Formats: sequence, structure tokens, C-alpha cells
Amino acid sequence: MKLLHVRFFVFLLALSLFQLSCSKKFNKLQKKGTVDEKYKAAIEYYQNADYYKAGVLLEEITPLLKGDSTSERAQFYNAYCNYYQSNYQMSSYLFKTFYATYNNSEFAEEAYYMYAFSMFKDAPPHNLDQTNTLTAIDALQTFINTYPDSKYAKKCAQDLNDLRFRLEKKAYEKAKLYFKTREPSFLGRSNYKATVVSVENFRKDFPDSKFNEELSYLQILAQQELSDVSYFIKQKERYNEAISLYEKFIDKYPNSKYLKELEKIYDKSLKGLEKVVKTEKEIEEAKKQAEKEKS
Repeated sequence: MKLLHVRFFVFLLALSLFQLSCSKKFNKLQKKGTVDEKYKAAIEYYQNADYYKAGVLLEEITPLLKGDSTSERAQFYNAYCNYYQSNYQMSSYLFKTFYATYNNSEFAEEAYYMYAFSMFKDAPPHNLDQTNTLTAIDALQTFINTYPDSKYAKKCAQDLNDLRFRLEKKAYEKAKLYFKTREPSFLGRSNYKATVVSVENFRKDFPDSKFNEELSYLQILAQQELSDVSYFIKQKERYNEAISLYEKFIDKYPNSKYLKELEKIYDKSLKGLEKVVKTEKEIEEAKKQAEKEKS
């Protein structure tokens, strides 16, 4: 057991000395190495998957290289060094810059794909701000349009579907949140109308979404409740809208699990509308009676 501990200690010591030696060699190369020596070392580090050291050297020498294939490869590998270290914002920038500079290069197509893929990797989860997701979608779609027969096109299409679903999920959860907070707060604000509008927008943006049936149900419920709490002058229009939404729903989802509940909502809307129409007639009759009495 003691022998095993000694061997392990010796191994750690040897490893530490080796790393120290490598570190000294790298520092010496940084300070005193020529551009050519640094380039060759960077390529070697890159091939050995030491992307940090390769990236440091390539970043340093790229401005010093002439505009030839050496400079081209240095910039291309430097972009990959950032990508492999998960520096996706920087790698997307470097790949895009490479493509703009060397759009006739043998690496041009791959560089543009990696620019788009880096943007995809940097895109946030659906519950965060989706600005970067929209940028990534644009980059991936542009790649497909530019290189429709590329070996990367299929992967781009898959990633596009992933990103679009993130937007869909975010919009879905936003509509659900409006519904959950639809009733007036202590400040008197309600989200009935926001629920109705957000579902309508969702349906326009994602017409084939699996969430449309559920959200349409919530929209009808919110519309009916909005009608109940509206000023009298707006109630007729809003009850009619609730009835219209219900009729569209049963046409589209005749076997929906929400039908039983929606029938109750529909009945409430009809009764609410009937009450409004009755009140309107009473008001009209009262006006006529008042005019008679005046004359």
C-alpha cells in the first residue's frame, strides 16, 4: 500500500515537472521565438488539441503574417481555437471575418458554417432573451440559401428547427403567463386582453404548433372573462368575439378534450350577450318614452 502511494507521488511529481518544463518552453517561445517558429508551434499545439496555447500564439502572430496561405490558415485555426474553448461569440466573429476576407478560400464554406454554428451554440435557452437566437436563425438560413447542397445543410436545418422551437416555447410560456396573471392585481391591472392578443399573435407566428389547441382554449376563456368585466359599451362586441372564437375552435378541433368546458364558456357568453341586448332595448325604449313625455 505504501509502495503504491510512493509510486503515485512520483507520478504526480514527474507530471508537475513536465508541465513546468512545457510552460517554460512556451513562455520562452512567446518572448524570443520568431514568427515562423511561433506559427509552427501553434500548428503543433493545435494538432495536439492544446487550443489555449495555439490560440495565444496565433492571435499574436496573425497581424504579422503576410497575406498568403500562412495568414489564411492562421486566422482559420485561431477561430477554431476559440470555438473549441467554447468562446462562441469570439469564434463566430472570427469565422465571419475570415469568410469576409477569404470568400474564395477552400475553407470559405466551412468558415461560414462554423460562424452560423457558433451562433447556434451561443443561443440561450428559451426562457432567456432571444435576440441571439434570432441572429443565429438568420445566419443558419443564410448559409442554407448560399450553400443549399452543402454537406452541412442538413445539420443547419436541424439546428434551425431547434432554434425556432425555442422561440415557439418562449411565446407559448409568455401567453400562459398572461393567462395565469389575467385577473386584476392590487393596482387594478388585468391581463385578459393581453392573453387574447398574445394567443392571436402566437397563432399567426406558429400556425402549426402543437400548443395552438391549448392556447386557443385559454384565449376563449380569457375573452369571455374580459367581456364580463368590460364597460357596458364594449360588452356586446366582446361577447360576440368570444362566441366567434368558440365556433372557430369547434370547427378546427371537433374532438378536443376542452369541448365540455368550452360549452359552459359558450353558454355564459350567450347569456351575457342576451343580457346586453336586453339592456340595450330597455335603454332604447326608455329614451323613446322620455322623448314622448317631452313632446
